[in-house]
Amino acid sequence: MMYVILGFVIWAAGWWLNVRLSNGAASDTRAVRVLVPAVFGLTIVIVWEMMVRGFEVNPVILPAPSSVIARLGQEGPILWADFQQTILKGALSGYVIGTIAAFVVAIFADRSDFLTRGILPVGSFMAALPIVGTAPIFVKWLGSDWESKAAVVAVMVFFPILVNTVAGLKDTDSMQRDLMRTYAAGYWESLFKLRLPAAMPFIFNGLKIGTTLALIGAIVAEFFGSPTVGMGFRISTSFGQLALDMVWAEIVVAAVAGSAFYGAMTLLEKRMTFWHPSQR
Repeated sequence: MMYVILGFVIWAAGWWLNVRLSNGAASDTRAVRVLVPAVFGLTIVIVWEMMVRGFEVNPVILPAPSSVIARLGQEGPILWADFQQTILKGALSGYVIGTIAAFVVAIFADRSDFLTRGILPVGSFMAALPIVGTAPIFVKWLGSDWESKAAVVAVMVFFPILVNTVAGLKDTDSMQRDLMRTYAAGYWESLFKLRLPAAMPFIFNGLKIGTTLALIGAIVAEFFGSPTVGMGFRISTSFGQLALDMVWAEIVVAAVAGSAFYGAMTLLEKRMTFWHPSQR
C-alpha cells in the first residue's frame, strides 16, 4: 500500500509542476516546451513502477519499468542486432525505395490527367489493404530475410507519399503558372522553381506519415517469416516464452527509433520550408 500512496503523491507532484511550468512566464520558451512532456513521461514511468510494486502485479501481465531497463542493459547486443535487421535494413531501405517510386510516379501523374484519375483511386484501394494480408505474400515471393520486409514497407509508404505529392504539385494557382510562362519557363523549370517548392509542405506531410508506417510494416511483416533476428521475430518469440520484459524492451527501442525518425523528418521540414506560414 505504501507504494500505491507514493505513486499518487508523485502523480500529484508531477501534475502540479507541469501546471506551474505551462502557466508560468517562461511557458513559451523552448526549454519549457521540452520539459513539460519530459516531466509528464517521467511521472508516468515512476507511477507505473509504484503501482506494479504496490499491487504486486505478475511480471507476465505487466513488468515493472525497472525490469525493462534491466533487460535493455542485459540484452544490448541482441537488441542492437534486431535494430539493424528491422530498422536499418527493412524499414529504412523500404522507406527510401517507396519514396523514390512515389516521386517518380507523381511526376508522371502530374503530366497526365488520365494517370492521375486512374492511379489515385487505386492508391486509396491499395492503402486500405491490411498488412496481415500482404506481408505473407511478399515473404513467399522474396524470402524471409529483410528484402521482403523492405517490399512491404515500400508498398505501405508509397501511396501516402504519392497522394500528398500529387496534391502538392497541383497547389499552385493559375496566376503563378502564367507568370512562369511569361518568363518562357518550360515544364521542368516551372516544376523545380515553382511547383516543387510549393509542394514541399504536402510532400513532408506524406514523408512524416511514412516514418510511422515504415516501422509498423517492418515489425509486423517479421511475424510471418524472418531469420532468427529482428524486432518482430523477438517480440513474437519472447511473448511465447512469457518474457514480457523483453517484449517491452523491444517496444522501447522501436518507440525511440520511430520518434527519432519522425523528429529528423520534422527538423528537415523546418529547414526546407522555413518560408511557409506553418513554420513561423
